[in-house]
Amino acid sequence: MGLLASSAESESVARSVNDSDGVCFVPAFVGLGTPYWDPYTRGAIFGISRGTTRAHIVRAVLEAMCFQTADVLEVMKTDTGFAPSALRVDGGASANNLLLQMQADLLGLPVLRPACIETTALGAARLAGLAEDCMDQGGTETADTFSPDMAENEREAKLALWHKAIERTKGWLKEN
Repeated sequence: MGLLASSAESESVARSVNDSDGVCFVPAFVGLGTPYWDPYTRGAIFGISRGTTRAHIVRAVLEAMCFQTADVLEVMKTDTGFAPSALRVDGGASANNLLLQMQADLLGLPVLRPACIETTALGAARLAGLAEDCMDQGGTETADTFSPDMAENEREAKLALWHKAIERTKGWLKEN
């Protein structure tokens, strides 16, 4: 869509607005997986008004990543009875401070980022080093903690809007 020159730009663009102003993005380009399992769902952007800017849409895209994680964690909690006390993250997206703060807020949990965000590559290097007996196992120390800072009623309202958008996109391609 040409909204960003690179994914790294998403944080500064999304920070230029206080919230998504009611814009909700459903990234169901090939259907939805857990917990919806609906191959007929398709992506959509809801809540656009005359005042909507690219920053609102970019922020809604980042929020969608957080909403999807919240949905998966809720299913895991329901199925296992285990409620995590924190979420550990890594990978390229974890370089985005705003994304991690929004994730902490929407989960109501601390989000922990390691000093080395490319832990997959680090893990492969450590395995090779262990095999050659030239590296110890070591740990991945937490470098940053993002603590939730959102009122419960605001969190519930945001999640309710997300679930409303999901319901409107489910079965989009299925013939009745």
